[in-house]
Amino acid sequence: MLSVRLDEETERQLADILAHEQTEKSELIRRLIAERWLTLQAGKTLVERRGGHPEHLLQDAPMDLSERSNRKKAIAQYLNKRHS
Repeated sequence: MLSVRLDEETERQLADILAHEQTEKSELIRRLIAERWLTLQAGKTLVERRGGHPEHLLQDAPMDLSERSNRKKAIAQYLNKRHS
């Protein structure tokens, strides 16, 4: 449970938002928190959102693996080795 003290002006603004959105306080707060959380996540890279690189994944990777053509070759070799 969450208790929040709001000043009169903020209470009026909340009432206006609730009337406009036609929702209840709990739902509005959940939605606002979710939207804000997504905004914070948008600044992170995919790797950061997923918790970082697995330590063993790039351990023996060649230095030039960041180039697309090299990654494609490495993936193709891995898949050929795995499915042959």
